[in-house]
Amino acid sequence: MDARSNAAPVIIKRKKVVSGGGGHHGGAWKVAYADFVTAMMAFFLLMWLLGATTEKQRKGIADYFSPTVPINRVSGGGSGAFGGDSVFSEQNLAQSGTGASSLHSTESHQARGDLGVMRDGANAAADAADSAAFSELEERLRGRSGESLASDDVLRHIVTRVTDEGLIIEIFDVGDAVLFLPGQSEPADLLHEIARIIATVAAPIINDIAIAGHTRARPVTLADNPVWDLSAARANRMRLLLEEAGVARPRMRRVTGHADRSPATRDPMSTRNNRLEVTFLRSS
Repeated sequence: MDARSNAAPVIIKRKKVVSGGGGHHGGAWKVAYADFVTAMMAFFLLMWLLGATTEKQRKGIADYFSPTVPINRVSGGGSGAFGGDSVFSEQNLAQSGTGASSLHSTESHQARGDLGVMRDGANAAADAADSAAFSELEERLRGRSGESLASDDVLRHIVTRVTDEGLIIEIFDVGDAVLFLPGQSEPADLLHEIARIIATVAAPIINDIAIAGHTRARPVTLADNPVWDLSAARANRMRLLLEEAGVARPRMRRVTGHADRSPATRDPMSTRNNRLEVTFLRSS
C-alpha cells in the first residue's frame, strides 16, 4: 500500500500562557506618572509664586496656611487692588462696617462705617448750637412759640428744611402771587415783606447766608435763553433786600443762579420752579 494517502494532516496549536497583568490590566505606571506630573506642576507653581510675589505677599500667604495664626493682624496677603487687607485694619474694612476696633468708636463713624472725618468736641458743640438756632428760627417764622410775624398768605410761599449745609428757607411763587414781576428781577411787594420777615427772625443768630436763585424753564427753545442771568439777578436782588432789612453785609457768603437746571417739580415749566433759597450756613 502506498504510504501517501488522502487523510488530512493533524495540526496541533499550543497557546502560550503568560502569568501576571498585561494589556489594559497593567496600568499601575499611569498612576505613578500622574503623581509625577502633579508634583512637577506644584513645583513650577511654587517657583512662579516665589518669583512673582513680594516679601509682604509671601508673608501673607505663609500666615494664611499657618495653623497657629488663623487671622493675621498685619497683612491679608497682598498690597495690590486684589491683595486683601486685614479685618483689623482701621483704615480699611473696619470703617466699612465689618468691625470697629477703635477705643473711641462713635455711631456716626466707626460703629456704622459711615465715611467722613470724626468730629472733634468743638465741631460737635458748633453743630449743637446751630441746631438750636435753626429750631428757634423756624419757630419764630412759623409762630409756634407765639404770634407769627407772617400771615397765612405769606407763609404759604415758604417752606423750610435742614440739610448738612444748614437751614434752607425756600420761597416760591404760588399761582398768581409771584415774587418778581414776570420775566424781570424787579421784586414784587410780596418779596419785600418776606425779606423783612426773614431779616427779623434771623436777627438773633450769626450764621452766614447763601442765596440761590431758580427759574422755570421756557416753553420754547431760545437762541439767547435769559434764565441764567435772570436767576442770578433775582438772587442778588434778594441779597440787597435782606441787607436793606437789616442783615449785615459781611454775613453774605455767596449768591448763585441755577437757571432752570434744578426744578422743584417734575414739570420744568411749572411756576413752582420760580423760587429763591436762603440758606443759613452751619458754623462748622
